Amino acid sequence: MHFNLVDAILEHSAERIVTIKQVSSAEEYLQDHFPGFPVLPGVMMIESMVHAARTLLGDQGMRQRMVLGGVRALKYGRFVRPGERMRVEVTLGKRLEDGSVEFKGEATVQAAGAPAADPDAVAVSGRFTLRPARVS
Repeated sequence: MHFNLVDAILEHSAERIVTIKQVSSAEEYLQDHFPGFPVLPGVMMIESMVHAARTLLGDQGMRQRMVLGGVRALKYGRFVRPGERMRVEVTLGKRLEDGSVEFKGEATVQAAGAPAADPDAVAVSGRFTLRPARVS
């Protein structure tokens, strides 16, 4: 199953990308998470940062398939509900000798119609590593 977790790119440079993910009640993974109180699953919040990081690397010419290698210092804050959007900011860290790349990411919640993200509206933040996929 494939999910598109980057709806728009707001800012883009060689070291940083800012994307938007609009959360809709039509997304099937919200049906069971949780019935009566649908929220974006935490793993999908992390995956949205991974998608943004892959976009950043792809625009730098990296065509190798990169997968999530690890997550550190992960903190969850606010829920992201249908009708809200998530502003995802990912900054390139260092490139490691094994081909892995470290990133810092943060996603904030923007309510429908809100002009900008409230600094207290952090949904998830942390550091993560993308590594080249290992094919056997």
